[in-house]
Amino acid sequence: MKHVLPLLLAALALPVAAEEIDCATTAWKLIGANHRVCVYAYDDPKISGVTCHVSQARTGGVKGSFGLAEDPSQFSLACRQIGPINLPAKLAEDEVVFSEDTSLLFKETKIHRFFDKKRNVLIYLAISRRIIEGAPANAISTVPIQPWGGQ
Repeated sequence: MKHVLPLLLAALALPVAAEEIDCATTAWKLIGANHRVCVYAYDDPKISGVTCHVSQARTGGVKGSFGLAEDPSQFSLACRQIGPINLPAKLAEDEVVFSEDTSLLFKETKIHRFFDKKRNVLIYLAISRRIIEGAPANAISTVPIQPWGGQ
């Protein structure tokens, strides 16, 4: 029974949570949190050997301190091979590997993974969009699958 839960969680394949690395203040606020740009890391949940780093603007002030502010659609994405890459037998053509709400209700940031089989390259696409308005901001990073170490 104790082995069932990890298998169940793996089967759900939910997008991973990002790990905050650090933040830099971009504007001081007299009341509430400062405006910042934060760097987050996440390891691809299905492909070991790949880590992505995302920098994203975070709104401060009183609303930002209480989680009520809408973060701007300003971010950058860099993904790299950090170890041997072993592709699973079945890899979805388009899979969300990271998802985060960037406002209380209507805005989100998602990172999709695609596989360019012809070029043997993983492609990560970050999109920030308003659910109602659309007009997505986006960034892209690619990871060519290379031999690692003694492989």
